[in-house]
Amino acid sequence: MNFEHLRALAAVIDEGTFEAAADRLHISPSAVSQRIKALEKSAGRVVVRRAVPCTATDAGSALLRLARQVQLLEAEAREALGSQPSAVTATPLAVNADSLATWFLPVLVDAAGWADATLDLHVEDQDHSSRLLRQGDVLAAVTSDPAPVNGCRAVRLGAMRYVPAAAPGLRDRFTGADGVVDWEAMPVLQFNAKDELQRGFLASRRVSGAPPMHTVPSSEAFVAAIRAGLGWGMLPELQAGSDFDDGRLVLLDDRAHHDVVLYWQSWTLQSSRLDRLTTAVRRAGTRLRT
Repeated sequence: MNFEHLRALAAVIDEGTFEAAADRLHISPSAVSQRIKALEKSAGRVVVRRAVPCTATDAGSALLRLARQVQLLEAEAREALGSQPSAVTATPLAVNADSLATWFLPVLVDAAGWADATLDLHVEDQDHSSRLLRQGDVLAAVTSDPAPVNGCRAVRLGAMRYVPAAAPGLRDRFTGADGVVDWEAMPVLQFNAKDELQRGFLASRRVSGAPPMHTVPSSEAFVAAIRAGLGWGMLPELQAGSDFDDGRLVLLDDRAHHDVVLYWQSWTLQSSRLDRLTTAVRRAGTRLRT
């Protein structure tokens, strides 16, 4: 496998088009096309779907993982040899939005001091982030999947606790004189279509109807929407701060919670950059519940 062909594959998938990949590699689009064709001839199958944006086939995903590993190890080898100044390498990783808004933030502080690497964050639900590892899109991921992706290692970080929260006014509006909440009528929030936390809570209470549903696909805006009384939602305990203590929010059930256990999956490479990232993530993960 020719390194330049692998580098072209990574550029095409990252940039989305052959023309943009050519700009990144400082070569012509025809040269990029020739390298991809040569790679496909070597592999004996198509590796890139020619669409907008370009995407990797199953065979291309396997080669994309190899391409990213080669780029990382090549940069570290050149640095070790002292043959040129340290190359700045991109570090693509997947993090779910709630983690990025809470316990993961110290990782960004650590990364600010890394002169030899940049972060390329992919925001993806923890139940789906391992897919990005399989496709070769990322080097590492925060995921709820404990089973290591082939070629990766998995480390348990801890659990994010979610609790049912609402603004006091919203709760009072939908609570009867008997103190029973009308779950079928009270509006509910969801982060996106993949968010099952609220549905799971309602199912545990045997709520058969479908309450009004708002979609708010931002962790920060999700909290703001709960505070504003737009609807109730399963809120990360780490994100609530002092809201329950000062009365800005109330727990709809002080005995109900849902713990999402998170894992850090990363490629099993002997890489100082990847080890450094893993150390930063595990240190930040001490804020999670054990």
